[in-house]
Amino acid sequence: MEKKNKIDQLLNQLGAWLQGTGQDSDIVVSSRVRFARNLRGLPFYHWADESKKKEVYEIVKEALFDIPELKNGIWVDISELPDLDKYFLLERHLVSRELVEKGPYKACVIGDQEIISIMINEEDHIRLQVLESGLSLLSALDIARRIDAQLARRLNYAFSYEWGYLTACPTNTGTGLRASVMLHLPLLVFTKQIANVVNTIAKLSFTTRGFYGEGTEASGNFFQISNQVTLGRSEEEIVENLLKVIDQVISYERQAREKVYTQDRFTLDDQIYRSYGMLKYARIMNSKEAIELLSNLRLGKELGIIDTDVRNINELLLLIQPAHLQKIEGKKLTMKERDIKRAELIRKRLGQEV
Repeated sequence: MEKKNKIDQLLNQLGAWLQGTGQDSDIVVSSRVRFARNLRGLPFYHWADESKKKEVYEIVKEALFDIPELKNGIWVDISELPDLDKYFLLERHLVSRELVEKGPYKACVIGDQEIISIMINEEDHIRLQVLESGLSLLSALDIARRIDAQLARRLNYAFSYEWGYLTACPTNTGTGLRASVMLHLPLLVFTKQIANVVNTIAKLSFTTRGFYGEGTEASGNFFQISNQVTLGRSEEEIVENLLKVIDQVISYERQAREKVYTQDRFTLDDQIYRSYGMLKYARIMNSKEAIELLSNLRLGKELGIIDTDVRNINELLLLIQPAHLQKIEGKKLTMKERDIKRAELIRKRLGQEV
């Protein structure tokens, strides 16, 4: 694992979760599994003084350097990063908002394919994340368990035989597992069924968030569905229950696509081709508009209406974000400059497909 900060090298690669492959990848963008863990005898981050935060940092850092899966990864001291780099990592789904907030002795390790990301001194001492393309929760869980088992041999976790893994937030106590799936649901939005779906999911103890998880709203018809309850349930139960919900949502979206495509194809075609035209020729474009148009383009590919590369669309959804645009340009940009560069980048990437 390389010890120096090499954030810029991430610009030359894009995470495996953006490949557009895997089960049901026409609707499911990615699957994520996250474990929350803490060290026995040490206070949670927000209750710890600086010496205890440093102690956690050093203990976990030493343990991580022995993990084979992280051999070619990079180590990032979050507390030492400029804000632009912090938000760059946040946009890539590699760190949480909690981690990039101010505070000493925060860090993360990023695997070479960006499948694995381990945060240190977030809300909990350790947040172990595995992120994969398509509907791949079981695969992600296997990887997370393997790394967690290696860490457990090196670290003394805070664990209760009555309550399970002890965490800073009571909702994570138990398995410490949060599993989530990112879905693209444009036709449930188009047919105004999405509100009923979200409400039903909430009643089943699952939560729906936006493209960037907790605290964000859905944009571009992308929705992240995750479990709310961990206590009293096994890891298998949590994942299996989430998969049942996801399978049902996928079924609803497929039914809506078939119905609209059969009954109102011209409206759908028009929406997709208009979006394609705007993306290929616009000179100024803000983030919100770009995400919505790229969502329509992705739908066009999924329905076979338009011939484009879904991976290219997935990558653009990431590259057009503010921090990425500024990293690409190598300097800070005003909002107007970002809107111009965003449109330019999209034109260039789509033009390569012709």
